Parts: sequence; structure tokens; C-alpha cells
Amino acid sequence: MEQTSSGDARHDPRDRRRAGNEIKAALRDLRIQLALLNHQVGGKLALKDVDLDCLDVLARSGPLTPSALARQAGLHPATLTGILDRLERGGWITRDRARGDRRSITIRVLPDRGVEVFRLYQPMISAMDDLLDDYSSDELDVIAGFLRRSTEAGRTSTEKLAGQDS
Repeated sequence: MEQTSSGDARHDPRDRRRAGNEIKAALRDLRIQLALLNHQVGGKLALKDVDLDCLDVLARSGPLTPSALARQAGLHPATLTGILDRLERGGWITRDRARGDRRSITIRVLPDRGVEVFRLYQPMISAMDDLLDDYSSDELDVIAGFLRRSTEAGRTSTEKLAGQDS
């Protein structure tokens, strides 16, 4: 990184506070826009937002047990049962029983249905590709790092808040 003098705006506490507040506001705006997009996609597919969340977790993580899915999606197991029933009725998932232990179940997304979801997100994916073209590889590395660290901060905060309920 480039060395700067002590008079650089990056070291002015007011400028840093202002920039930090702008970033936090932009993240909130992004969260709202993504929630609105997910709600629209869910509406087109007759899925609830939480259904899309579970499908996304399964698509990213691969087949999971119900308890692992509940943990990753942040859902109570009893709540997840209703979601899984809905997704199975809609032809989105299947519950596979383990051969050695018929009580053990693994949930997986049916691959042909993912195309429907991808098609609805394609305009956002294309817009993001266009946006990312405006940045250098080094800038993209910084942005990706920031987003990973922000995700971890959110995960840590969620775990702390959940721990307060115990």
C-alpha cells in the first residue's frame, strides 16, 4: 500500500467516521435491495423468502441433514420441518434416507429446478458482472476481503446475540 503523510485524509478521524458511516449505510441499502430482489424471485416461484434461503444454503453446501440445514439457515428445527414439507411438495428438494440407517435423512436440491432460480437472478448477475468490470484485480481483492470480513462480523454478532437468549 502507498505510504501517505500524516495530513492524509485517511488519517483524519472525521473523514474516516464519515466514510465508515457511508459504507454502513450502503451495506444497509444493499441488504434492503437484495431482500426486495429475493422477495420478487420468491413471488415468481411461489416460494417464501425463507424457502429461498434454505435452497441457497443447500445449493452452496450440498446435501445436508435437517439439523445441519437448520443450523446454517439459523432456523429452529420445528420451523424447518414445515419449510422442507413445502419445498418437497413443490418439487424443489428430495429427502434421501441413508441405506445403513433409515432414520438418517439427507436433503438435496433437485438440479433441474435450479435453472428456474438462476434465470430469475440472471439480470442481477449480469449487472454485477458489468459493475465488477470497472475495478482492477487488486481492487476486487480488497472488496472481496472486505465482504468476507463483513460476513464474519455479522456471523459473530449473530452468535453473540443468539447466546444472550440462552
